[in-house]
Amino acid sequence: MTINDLQDEIIEEFSDFSDWMDKYQLLIDLGNEQAPLDERYKTESNLIDGCQSRVWLQADYEDGRISFTAESDALIVKGIIALLIRVLSGHTPDEILAAELYFIDRIGLKDHLSPTRSNGLLAMVKQMRMYALAFKAKEGA
Repeated sequence: MTINDLQDEIIEEFSDFSDWMDKYQLLIDLGNEQAPLDERYKTESNLIDGCQSRVWLQADYEDGRISFTAESDALIVKGIIALLIRVLSGHTPDEILAAELYFIDRIGLKDHLSPTRSNGLLAMVKQMRMYALAFKAKEGA
């Protein structure tokens, strides 16, 4: 599936709910469904700067594709990172760098997050793109 296919799937899932309390619950459920991050990856270097909550992000590169795993100590943030992983994990650095993450606006997430959570969301996306840049640079070396 392409990144846009995955985004469209998420937009579809969220469109089933009109009430934001239900959407928050869906986010929490998605976060809870995510496998816990291996303790060895819960390091200072994997913590994302700019997040109010603690978010650890691990990126692995294999066969030209990046797979992300993450965990957060905040339920909603855990759901947000689960969505980002679902959309970006398993794709090439170029696909990740070229992706326009329109699902964030379309499901109304940006409008319903506190300013600190919005900054955290941007920090998570930025970190995922930084990993893609780093793996792309390594690939070209």
